[in-house]
This record gives sequence, structure tokens and C-alpha cells, in this order.
Amino acid sequence: MDFIEEFIARGFFHQSTDLEGLKELTSSKKISAYIGFDPTASSLHVGNLMQIMMLRLLQKHGHKPIVIVGGGTVKVGDPSGKDEMRKMLDAEAIEKNLSGIKSNLSKYIKFGTDESNAIILNNDDWLKDLNYLEFLRDYGKHFSINRMLKFDSIKLRLDREQNLSFLEFNYMLLQAYDFVELNRRYNCRLQIGGSDQWGNIVSGVELNRRIGNSEEIFGLTTPLMTTANGAKMGKSANGAVWLTESLLSAYDYYQYWRNTDDRDVIKFLKIFTDLPLEQIENYNQFVGTNKINDVKKILAFEVTKLCHGVDFAETAAATAIKMFEEKTLSADLPTLEIAKEKLEPGIAAYSIFNQAGLAESGGEARRLIRGNGAKINDKTVSDENLLVNLAYCNEDGIIKLSAGKKRHALIKLA
Repeated sequence: MDFIEEFIARGFFHQSTDLEGLKELTSSKKISAYIGFDPTASSLHVGNLMQIMMLRLLQKHGHKPIVIVGGGTVKVGDPSGKDEMRKMLDAEAIEKNLSGIKSNLSKYIKFGTDESNAIILNNDDWLKDLNYLEFLRDYGKHFSINRMLKFDSIKLRLDREQNLSFLEFNYMLLQAYDFVELNRRYNCRLQIGGSDQWGNIVSGVELNRRIGNSEEIFGLTTPLMTTANGAKMGKSANGAVWLTESLLSAYDYYQYWRNTDDRDVIKFLKIFTDLPLEQIENYNQFVGTNKINDVKKILAFEVTKLCHGVDFAETAAATAIKMFEEKTLSADLPTLEIAKEKLEPGIAAYSIFNQAGLAESGGEARRLIRGNGAKINDKTVSDENLLVNLAYCNEDGIIKLSAGKKRHALIKLA
């Protein structure tokens, strides 16, 4: 398969400005293509994973991925899919987030100086020195307000009668200008993004044409990634599914994928792993049978291996076997160390579940306990103010906490 054939076969394709022209281009020569990420957090999450896997697929086929981390556009904020204006970040926060995002991406794509090696750029490098009046004169004249108002990123906000600032309205112009700069500097011919970016991508393609670019420029988008029950990818019951181990343990990441809905397993294997399509198609026979659980383990292992490495993936898989098949504790579970003198008088149950990361807040922990979803040493907790003290420790000084059937943590004496 060439790039576009595999792109479609794996379920990445939603729409393109010229699919046949793009297929002809990418099958006859190696090109540069870009995807942008706004540095709004110090880590990417599962909601970004489809775009990351597209970069990986590009590089697999010998094309050059360009990653734009929007240090400039993040100061404006993309209104696409948002109900309100984004929080403004200072330069220090942006720089910290840039570093974290590159660390995430380095596990999936190779950066360097070779022809197909990826490069990472900050669009603040060319946006910060733009002269506003010159920019409006040279580029603003190519944008139709009438047309911009019809793009979903703008139209949906206005239809809901939610405020759209003039600052955010400029985002489409700036992202389109990014494509112009990337074409000039790196002969970038393709922008890829989610379906919510269609208006921004089309604007970049058209701006290149209107300023006299003789080469055809292309846009390509992916479908909105949702689970079988309609939920948007990237969130779990306990918050964002981060790609950084310090924010979400490799075990919890593995468990997120292990708990995939049966209806999503084949789709996720195609998009989020490198397994051959022939092998994945063979797993179709197990959908609707008990053997689908074995396929879920393969999915969880392969996805965790890409994000955290094979050693972490093997440890997470072994920990899950100990917990759910052998019914034994594993030292590789997320662990919170507490000093003996703090645990001796006791800590309220709701507080210790919150501290262990099994609830995002004390209020959420209280609701977990009230709903009979919390266990200490495999026994249901009914009192949210129960004092968890040394008496709950086993002979190794460990207390096991459980939130539901799938999420566990250990308390260990420091």
C-alpha cells in the first residue's frame, strides 16, 4: 500500500481537498506534511493520538512530518469545538508545554536531519514579528467574512449564541498563514488535522493559491474519534488519559485500553497500533465471543508499548494478570507512600482515595464511597469518614484501594 491507501484502510480518512491529486503526488514523490498542536498542557493525551499516529504513518512511507507547536496561535486560541475563549498562557508556561509535547512525540516519530526525519517548529517564530497593518493588507484581503461565518468552527459558536471574540476570529487567518510560511520555508504541500479543522485547513490551501503559489497544496482530515457509546476519545472517568507517565501511570494507561468496548477493538487496533491489517482482520472472528478479551490484551499491550516502551507494557500486562486473574497484589500498581506517623491516627477514607489518585477531588471520592464503588483490601467502604489507619496494613505494610472493578492503588508505609 502507498500512504493514502493505508491511510484510508486504517480508518483515518474523512475528507480531502483533492484526494486523487494527493494520492498521485504522495505515490510519485516524498513530500513534507504538517500537523499542528496548541501547547495548552504539558502533555498530549489520547484525544491527540490519532494525529500522532498519522505522523507515524507519514514517516513510515518516507514522507517528512512537520510538527507545529502553536506557541504563537495559542496566544489567540482556536475556537473550533470550544464553548468559550481559552485561558491565556504566559511565555514560561508555553515553553514548558512545548518541551513536554516534544517528549511525547519522540516516542512515536524520529526527529533529526535525514530526509524523512521529523522537525518540530514553533509558529511564534514567524507570527510574533508580524506587522498587523501589513498582514491585513497583504493577506486579510483574501478572506471572505461571509465564507468564514459558514465554517463550523465559527458557525456553531454563533448558533449557540456564545461569545466569539475578535481575537479568536483571527485564528483562522493565522493558521492559514502558517501554511504559507511552511510552504515557503520547507516546501510543505499538505496539512492534516481533525474534521473540526476543515475550515482552517481549507483557508490555508486557498490562501496559498490566492497569493500565487503555482504548486497545488492539499488538505486532509480525519473523522471525529468517538467510542462506540458516543463518548469523545481522550477522557476517562478519572479525567484526561495523558501520554506522560508522571501524569498517568503506564498501568492505568494499559487498563484504559484493556477496558475498550468490544465494538471498538478492531477499529482501535487499525488506528492506534502498527499491527498488519491482515492480522487485525483475522481478529474479527472473535468479536462477539469471549476471545475478544484476548484481543483487548493485545490492543492494550501494543498501544502501551508505543507510548511507554516494551518494558512498561510488559509490566502493566503482568500487573493486570496478577490483579484480575491470579487475584494477588502487585508492587507495580500505582503506589502512594505515607509516613507511619501520619497513618497511625488514621486518614479519612474519602481523603485517602483522593490522595491515591482514584478520585480527582474529595467530593468525587465521597460520591464514589456513597455509591458503593470504593473498596479497601477488597471490602466495600460505606463510611466516607472511616479512619484508615495502621490496622488496615498487611504484613508488608500495604493497603489496597479499589475504585470500581478496574482501578486500583496501593498505600505503602514510607
